[in-house]
Amino acid sequence: MLKIYGYPKSRSYRAVWALEEAGAEYDYVKVDLMKGEGRKPEFIAINPSGKVPALIDGDLVITESAAIMTYIGEKFSASGLVPTANPARAAYFQWVAFTISELEQPLWTLAKHRYALPESLRVPAIEPTALWEFARAAVVLHQHMQGREYVAGGHFSGADIMVGHTLSWARNNQIPLESPVLEAYANRILSRPGLAAARARESL
Repeated sequence: MLKIYGYPKSRSYRAVWALEEAGAEYDYVKVDLMKGEGRKPEFIAINPSGKVPALIDGDLVITESAAIMTYIGEKFSASGLVPTANPARAAYFQWVAFTISELEQPLWTLAKHRYALPESLRVPAIEPTALWEFARAAVVLHQHMQGREYVAGGHFSGADIMVGHTLSWARNNQIPLESPVLEAYANRILSRPGLAAARARESL
């Protein structure tokens, strides 16, 4: 059985959400990052970075949320989480990469300099730059989503998990999306039963 290591309100939501959407059977192992469990030797042996999520499938260990989600989508191909044919497949990879490199990156910069980094390394003056970068990325996403229900092709996919989770991250930090199109898209994606099930699983 698949085993996923995660922690609530982290990127592991993406992996658990994908598992729920795929209807997969899996064990969930909570790694309490606030108690330093990510730095314990037994978890470092699984993921040397000490971060979640991490997925174990037999002898295979996969880290990084986008890689895990893609693996799940291809393992459970009937779920449609990873499109099998172009142009939807190409769009999937494009928008997953965009989310990691453009949409999420400034939010993570904000988080690091607000609370994640040691206080001596935080630079509050970086906030306006990060907010500007996020706004630029949101405009690109807004333009893409006009007239579309989903990010890649005409069906829900893992790209929607990536984008939807990142938009929820912005909302949770009171960062406006400045787009009725993105607000409606986020409302639709974040109301999926699969996400509710993932949240319930991680809160146990």
